[in-house]
Amino acid sequence: MLAVLSPGQGSQKPGFLTPWLDLPGAADRLAAWSELAGLDLRHLGTEAGADEIKDTARTQPLLVAAALLAGEQLPLENVAVVAGHSVGELGATALAGVFPAEAAITLAAVRGREMAAACALEPTGMSAVLGGDPDDVVATIERHGLYPANRNGAGQIVAAGSLEGLAKFAAEPPAKARVIALPVAGAFHTPYMAPAETALGAVAGDVAVTDPARVLLSNLDGTSVTAGGEMLQRLVRQVTAPVRWDLCMRTLKELGVTGIIELPPAGTLAGLVKRELKGEGAPEIVTLNTPDDLPAARDLIARIGGATR
Repeated sequence: MLAVLSPGQGSQKPGFLTPWLDLPGAADRLAAWSELAGLDLRHLGTEAGADEIKDTARTQPLLVAAALLAGEQLPLENVAVVAGHSVGELGATALAGVFPAEAAITLAAVRGREMAAACALEPTGMSAVLGGDPDDVVATIERHGLYPANRNGAGQIVAAGSLEGLAKFAAEPPAKARVIALPVAGAFHTPYMAPAETALGAVAGDVAVTDPARVLLSNLDGTSVTAGGEMLQRLVRQVTAPVRWDLCMRTLKELGVTGIIELPPAGTLAGLVKRELKGEGAPEIVTLNTPDDLPAARDLIARIGGATR
C-alpha cells in the first residue's frame, strides 16, 4: 500500500518550483492559480528569496500549488492513502478528490492571509522541543501557559504561545530536551489563530465537496475521514487545533503502508517518517523534488500502489 504526503510551512526553499514549470501546461496552471490567490506564484516559486517566501500569506498558497502541480503528474488512481502536514492538508484533500485544485488554492490564500493577520495582533511565536519524555514535554509546555501546537513524532514537539511564555519555557526546559526558537510569525495551531479560523470558515462554507476517493488522514487525530463535509470542517478547525502528525504516522503504520512519496518541496516529512517508522517493515520513500524524480515515484506506485476505496 502506498501513501502520498504533502508537506507544510517551513519546507519551502527559494527557487524550488522552477523545474516544474517546464512541464506541459504547468505555467498556465500556475498563472490561473495566481489569479485566484492574488499572488504571483511563479515569482514566489522561482525568483523570490527566502525572506519573501517565509511570509505566511505567501508561503501557504505556494506550497499547495507545488503539491498540486506535482501530484497531478502521478497516477493517483493507484494511490491508496493521502495526507498533508498543516497547510499541506489542503493539497492532500484536493488530491483525494474532495474539492478541485482551484478550491484548495483559494482556501490556502485565505488561510495564509488571515493567519498572517492574526500573528500581527500580539507577539507570539513557536519553539521546537527535541527529545525528552513526550508526556513531560507536553505537561511543561502547558504549565508555562503555552500550547503543544505540533506533535510531529520522532521526538519532536512544537510549543507555541506568547513570546514571554516561550522565553521562560526555554529557560526552564523539560528534562533531557532541547528548545530551539523557530523563525515563524506567530503561534500557529493555537487559540491565537481564532480570527483566521472564523475567516476561513466563512469562505469554506461556499466550497462544494464530495467524499474522498482514497484514504484521507486528518491532522486532528490521525484518523481516516470518509466524508468530504467532515474533512472541510476539520480543515477549518485545524487553524487553531494542534497538528497530530505523530498520529498520522501511527495510522500509516497500522494501515500497512510500505511505500511513501513526499510531494515538493520534499524532505521534511520523509525525515520524520524515517525516524519514526524505522526497522523491519520501514516504508520505501521517494522524495519528489523535481520532475527528474517522477520516474522513481511512478515506479514505486506501479510496484506497491494500493487500490483506492
